[in-house]
Amino acid sequence: MSDFKLDLVIGEDFPAPGFRPEKGETISGAAVSKIFSVNSAGRRAISDGFHRGNGADSDSVGHPNDGNGKREHGSGKKSGPLISGTAYCISSCGMILLNKIVLSTYNFNAGISLMFYQNLISCLIVAALSFCGVVSVEKLNWKLVRVWIPVNVVFVGMLVSGMYSLKYINIAMVTILKNGTNIITAIGELYIFRKHQNQKVWTAMFLMIISAISGGITDLSFDSMGYTWQIMNCFLTASYSLTLRKVMDKAKQFTRSGSLNEISMVLLNNLLCLPFGIILILVFGEWEYIITTDVIKLPMFWVVATASGLLGLAISFTSMWFLHQTGPTTYSLVGSLNKIPISFAGLVLFKVPLSLPNFFSILFGLFAGIFFARAKMS
Repeated sequence: MSDFKLDLVIGEDFPAPGFRPEKGETISGAAVSKIFSVNSAGRRAISDGFHRGNGADSDSVGHPNDGNGKREHGSGKKSGPLISGTAYCISSCGMILLNKIVLSTYNFNAGISLMFYQNLISCLIVAALSFCGVVSVEKLNWKLVRVWIPVNVVFVGMLVSGMYSLKYINIAMVTILKNGTNIITAIGELYIFRKHQNQKVWTAMFLMIISAISGGITDLSFDSMGYTWQIMNCFLTASYSLTLRKVMDKAKQFTRSGSLNEISMVLLNNLLCLPFGIILILVFGEWEYIITTDVIKLPMFWVVATASGLLGLAISFTSMWFLHQTGPTTYSLVGSLNKIPISFAGLVLFKVPLSLPNFFSILFGLFAGIFFARAKMS
């Protein structure tokens, strides 16, 4: 996948399945780059309010004298956010780390093929869940597909560029550089939707620019190819978030229910990625590499590649679950804080050469990301 979910692509950066911006608004760049082959968008406040409204208060009214029932409900309410938040963080961190292992540790030089495999896994699982009646999926039709294809082209570019940037750059620097997506998205919102940000947001974005520049200058493992891919990824991710709202509104007109739920968008995005993936594999000659490489003969390679795809899909469900248990404010802040363990795990597990200035640049960038999330909340 993708926040895919990576997410791809860094899971925290793809649009949260529980978030649906209001008309005229867009999904922030930080939210977009996540779930990666799923990611798409969702609905926050309404579903959050619904779940809260059917919580302890209503239960207390119905059973005023049932002390044990209250205690059990209160215990579940307290543990729900912790369990769902832990699941969301684990799936997000795990997907990024496993993708890095596949691309760098196994030196797998076919990022498009990996994307295709993860998209296929997502399609099969969602189709199986729909067949069993576990999830509800809108019936696809040609008009809906035709409307969604343009944004899916951008989505594929976002996933591919995210894969290749992750291959050449260490995870910590990818996390810091992806902050650039927020800046591009904010500028796009200003000129396209006339949406103005407050002073704190612009200050946070200025800090992001400083951290990205200082991080690149002090990066001992600097790779021009990787940085080029990441810059492309920032622009593509921002473009995806800026165009998604309009496409979603138009796509709803061609569905039977008049809406397009998160699971349907997961299936639609991943399903449309498959033909584009095949074309890109043929154009870039990856099929020749796949045929001749020895790495695909290793059972553990397939275990890791499959696990990364499963975790990419898991981000969609765990982020939706976590959002329903908490709310958009907590979700956004945890997403920013989650970049800290991802970055440090990447530095330690992959033995990244690190200088003291680069280390402080990474810390500064992580702080800027958290400050940005807090500023957006205000």
